[in-house]
Amino acid sequence: MAYLALRLLSMLPLPLLHGLGVGLGWLMWLWPGRHQDRVKGNLAQSGLLQAKRGLLRQVVQETGKGLVELAVVWLRPQEKLLRLVREVTGNEHFERALQSGKGVILIGPHVGCFEMVNQYVAAYRRCTVMYKPARDPFLDRLMRQGRERGQARLVRTDLSGVKALLGALRRGEVIGVLPDHVATQGDGVWAPFFGRWAYTPTLTMRLIKTTGAIPLMAYVERLSWGRGYRLHFDPVDLPVTEDRLAAATALNREVERVASRLPEQYMWSYARYKRPGGVEPPPETPAT
Repeated sequence: MAYLALRLLSMLPLPLLHGLGVGLGWLMWLWPGRHQDRVKGNLAQSGLLQAKRGLLRQVVQETGKGLVELAVVWLRPQEKLLRLVREVTGNEHFERALQSGKGVILIGPHVGCFEMVNQYVAAYRRCTVMYKPARDPFLDRLMRQGRERGQARLVRTDLSGVKALLGALRRGEVIGVLPDHVATQGDGVWAPFFGRWAYTPTLTMRLIKTTGAIPLMAYVERLSWGRGYRLHFDPVDLPVTEDRLAAATALNREVERVASRLPEQYMWSYARYKRPGGVEPPPETPAT
């Protein structure tokens, strides 16, 4: 029944679907729980609320859009889905990185319709992406079915997955990584993120150092009124260093740059500052 409902949603025109998403966003906002406090707290920490009028309202609405559009991204036929990408900026950076033969690391922060990065790239090229199984079996099957299309390959977030990413890069292929999730014990370091310590994954920087692959920031901007999407490939300047704190700080600053560019579409509802189990507390010094 749930699958049928999602299938029907995937057939709706994007403007109508995003309209429903706006309603869902406000319903989530008013529903009792930690969602509202987390969004407010993360936005206040970023310092962006004062810079853009009406930002909180926009964040509420874009959050709802991001949830309902998953039906389209995961279930609409891929050839129809790709028609929603109206523009690609920075494609020359992507093509140049591919031609280097060193492999390409697409760093995809939680901005806009971030699921579309994998869909777009895997339609044309082999793309390996790490995947953490969902606890709910139905959601897990749906997620795998939706993400593993075209030339996409999902690998687990364990040692076998890391080896698969290394192998793909050494073959000159494309991989996708998330830079702004909370790392697991042993795979992260406390680093500043919008002026507060966040446990930041170090895998991306280790892959760059090990393989010499070309990193690019990749994110998908949601256009207004359901007009589709704009895909961005941005070059990044990340230091190749043994200093894990310096490397993680540089990566977080790139995420801050993109989030500040499209603050209404960043996932402020994520518990970015939580402390994973078994990890030492963050430093007591200011995160600058």
